[in-house]
Amino acid sequence: MKFETMQKDMIAAMKARNKGRKDSISALISAVKKLAIDEGTREDIQDELVDRAVLKELKTAKEQLDTCPAERTDLKAEYQLRYDVISEYAPKLMSAEEVEAFLKDKFADVIETKNKGEIMKNVMKELKGKADGSVINKVVAELCK
Repeated sequence: MKFETMQKDMIAAMKARNKGRKDSISALISAVKKLAIDEGTREDIQDELVDRAVLKELKTAKEQLDTCPAERTDLKAEYQLRYDVISEYAPKLMSAEEVEAFLKDKFADVIETKNKGEIMKNVMKELKGKADGSVINKVVAELCK
């Protein structure tokens, strides 16, 4: 995802007077900028960094949505809108089958050890931001049986 695209979308939401969408995109842009400053790449924000920030914000929005009390329909609608907007910018993650194929291809030697901790340590470096951690964990657990 391009950072510039996100900024243009926020401007479009402002012009359309769509406050909920604008606020969601604005929070996303802030998260990306914060991560860029933390990593010392404030001027040149890479797509990979944007994707990591988007995935983190998506996870946070999902947790908010899941923990919101059912009787608070106003909050639930706000969280749902935020989640939906952030989902538009989230990169496509690898499926369980793709993760398994990747592991068998690149990490066959490590998988043979059947040491789940060692496998996860090596694999998470490679697949961070490309696949969901819980999916990776399930695939590794199956391969260690």
